Amino acid sequence: METKILEQDVQETKFAYTYSGFENAETAKHLREGEVCKVTGIGNSMTPILKSRQPVICTPVTDETELKKRDIVLCKVKGHFYLHLIWSVKKGKNNTEQYLIGNNHGHANGTVGRQQIFGKVVEIL
Repeated sequence: METKILEQDVQETKFAYTYSGFENAETAKHLREGEVCKVTGIGNSMTPILKSRQPVICTPVTDETELKKRDIVLCKVKGHFYLHLIWSVKKGKNNTEQYLIGNNHGHANGTVGRQQIFGKVVEIL
């Protein structure tokens, strides 16, 4: 279900977004379709960088998107969607990059490939 965007909401950010949602499959789908999204994460795993329910703006991750250590991304690890940090980037099989994902309190979620990273946080609201 798409959320209507009020004009005042768009003006509070540097990036115009077309969808507003949570850290879930629906938001990942919109990012895969090339939409800029306002994403709201729930929980305290990213404090003090992000507070629970503090929205961020995510841009879609494409083949050209630079992903590096300490970037916050919307990703899927072991069946769960997270707005978490990239802890490290390593070359995996077939010279593809592998990303270790974790929260801001020392808990690693696991390693994913680029195809499991849907959006990159470009602004914290």
